[in-house]
Amino acid sequence: MARANGSAADRPVVTFEQVDIVFGEHPKSALPLIDAGKTRSEILEATGNVLGVAGASLAIRKGEICVLMGLSGSGKSTLLRAVNGLNPVTRGRVLVEHDGRQVDVASCDAQTLRALRTARIAMVFQQFALLPWRTVTENVGFGLELRGLGKAERDRIVADKLKLVGLGEWGGKYAHELSGGMQQRVGLARAFATDADILLMDEPFSALDPLIRDKLQDELLELQRALNKTILFVSHDLDEAMKLGNRIAIMEGGRIVQVGTPEEIVLDPANDYVAEFVAHMNPLRVLRGGSLMTPLAELRKDGSALLLDREGRLRLELDAEGRPSRVTGDGAAGRLVALGEDFERADLPEGAFVVAPLDLSMRAAIELRQATGHPVILTEGGRAVGVCGDEEIYRGILRQSAHEPAAHEPAAHEPAA
Repeated sequence: MARANGSAADRPVVTFEQVDIVFGEHPKSALPLIDAGKTRSEILEATGNVLGVAGASLAIRKGEICVLMGLSGSGKSTLLRAVNGLNPVTRGRVLVEHDGRQVDVASCDAQTLRALRTARIAMVFQQFALLPWRTVTENVGFGLELRGLGKAERDRIVADKLKLVGLGEWGGKYAHELSGGMQQRVGLARAFATDADILLMDEPFSALDPLIRDKLQDELLELQRALNKTILFVSHDLDEAMKLGNRIAIMEGGRIVQVGTPEEIVLDPANDYVAEFVAHMNPLRVLRGGSLMTPLAELRKDGSALLLDREGRLRLELDAEGRPSRVTGDGAAGRLVALGEDFERADLPEGAFVVAPLDLSMRAAIELRQATGHPVILTEGGRAVGVCGDEEIYRGILRQSAHEPAAHEPAAHEPAA
């Protein structure tokens, strides 16, 4: 999805180009077998080498959270650790944007790699990796100390980052005095303290109990809204991936088998392996108005009015620019109310017709439909693009395409045959 040309926000910050990673005495002997599409077990039997990653290509743009996910041994952590050179690349390139140029981590010199590790890339580990003989403050400031920053400047930065993660009063404590969730916050603060633009997060919340994990996921999303880092996040948990990821790269046997938004992966799994992952996914967490709606072009019309229900009781009219301008219910003028994703039911007048953005979540669409009794009118850039009512929601729950009517009856807004 990232483009080579365009604005800074669109440019890839990390790019994997046909990356192969093989572990063993003669890793390059496995390359012809990789090219032939051989499996990990076949490569091991033929060469004695272990295939970590094969032919991985992926571009991650600035400010994106990209989740690498798959079963244990799928290669996700192996690929992640190639970004900071912890895992050597057998073939291919791992490009990191640094000082206005693309640096290939797989072939750069030691001085450049050191600069990337100390200033450009930070890592958050699964098991916290805190030094037990150091206080929280000393742990968070460790990277700054290695960089040669003076104590006063270190203390200022550390205090700011501890406050950011809600541990402002805990700087003098040691790791054993903190809960697991608090220790992971220390790990986050340590990564943020380096001011690195790229964060590598290797299953950072998997060792925590579900309630703490969910809370830290929420906090990471809040921090990301404020800091706009580029995050490569490894997870084996689909719910976590769907919640955090702008895009998800699913790996199997060392290969990336599908890359897409959470919606794209749920609605159109690339193969049976991916389909198994999403089989029990709750669509309320993932689906958005754009994949649920019936487009305006498919609505029946009566003159200039678009019919929002089967009986033609609810009618919508648009202005010359395609914006909702007037709505009626049973001939009586209705009230159009424009809302964002963070609506409050108390803000809705009785019987309102809600105009909401195209990326409205399925959960919000259900709540709005229940609160008003009317379909939700979806817009993009102010222009009406579709409608989301009961039938659209039912299709979403059944994981059908928003444009594919149920087999037993026509879609709610489809003209009768």
